[in-house]
Amino acid sequence: MKILLIGSGGREHALALALRRDPAVTELLIAPGNPGTAVLGENIDVDILDGGAIVELAQDQDVDLVVVGPEAPLVAGIADEVRAAGIAVFGPGQEAARLEGSKAFAKEIMAVADVPTAMARVCTTADQVEDALDTFGPPFVVKDDGLAAGKGVVVTSDRSQALSHAHACLAKDEGDRTTKGQPAVVIEEYLDGPELSLFCVCDGKNVVPLMPAQDFKRAFDGNEGPNTGGMGSYAPLPWIPDGLVDEVVARVAQPVVDEMAHRGTPFIGLLYCGLALTSRGLRVVEFNVRFGDPETQVVLPLLKTPLGTLLMSAAQGRLSGSPLRWSDGAAVDVVLAAHGYPGKVRTGDTVRGLDAAAQVPGVDIIHAGTAVRQDHVVSAGGRVLAVVASADSPEAAREAVYQAVERIVLEGSHYRTDIGGQGIATQ
Repeated sequence: MKILLIGSGGREHALALALRRDPAVTELLIAPGNPGTAVLGENIDVDILDGGAIVELAQDQDVDLVVVGPEAPLVAGIADEVRAAGIAVFGPGQEAARLEGSKAFAKEIMAVADVPTAMARVCTTADQVEDALDTFGPPFVVKDDGLAAGKGVVVTSDRSQALSHAHACLAKDEGDRTTKGQPAVVIEEYLDGPELSLFCVCDGKNVVPLMPAQDFKRAFDGNEGPNTGGMGSYAPLPWIPDGLVDEVVARVAQPVVDEMAHRGTPFIGLLYCGLALTSRGLRVVEFNVRFGDPETQVVLPLLKTPLGTLLMSAAQGRLSGSPLRWSDGAAVDVVLAAHGYPGKVRTGDTVRGLDAAAQVPGVDIIHAGTAVRQDHVVSAGGRVLAVVASADSPEAAREAVYQAVERIVLEGSHYRTDIGGQGIATQ
């Protein structure tokens, strides 16, 4: 099986590693890829928002399956163009991708499908924002309606900060928005309790859950600091209630997949269920329509079922009811962030110690925001690397991951030291 993987971040590097472990995957192309994926397959430069270019590449290379990693090309409708060309693709079409592209649309689907979620108001004016903030009270949860690269949500007890973020969302120019029509912002009630992520592979009718994971959004130890795209993650989660995965499939994922099928826009791809275990029960925080980053980095190393074969089955509408196979171990992922992240990021700093870090048993170094200049790996984004360790126990995985992180040198960088520790992330 020849696979074309679309994307260039840490998620795609983690996917490439897992796809390469599948004996059925004979060749892997990554477009455009990154320095880490270059050793796993062939990196090919392409505009990932140009559906015609992706179709042409897939046809020229006689690709069996296209796997779309990031959300932006899915929201842009790339998967529709690939399917129309008669090529199998893992990733939802444009209409189904609105589950991530528009939080207002996701709320509409959840309401129709009777999916438990936070109470919310969709606001298009400053007066509506003021009224919604007064209604829900602090802590304030303000979400950009469209895509925002993991930075569209503000959770704060500072009303002025909440207002500022809401006004910025409403002031977006048309060229900066992923949704059509008037810009909108979603104001929600605050959900107490820990959050977790559950990935569900879907073939338009059936849902197969993966292993739950938890990521850490705040920039600093103790869940302090601003929200980020994710500073680390771990799996499995020993603290979740028995039967939770089955409950999520029955009350969340399957009803959403059924509703999308009913509308004639079947969901084929990865439904990311962001969840909160509140004092009032299970609630959906958000949906994404692709593998999450950094949770992918800890879920896929534990998956023993061949990934490429699984994704092809979903793309062809023939998921079986057989449960997936998992290792008995644990995985921990720590993100090494560039100077200034999640604010103004400094790039171009040399990354040293990668070979030494990779020598720690059970460790993979995932490239997320890197480039190669004069034979040196340099920082080229906010989240530069993800260091992932798999081991027989959570304690061993955590020891290995920090041993590896400490061998990497990147001037001005920072990382959290409490990923997978005693505490769990509540935001």
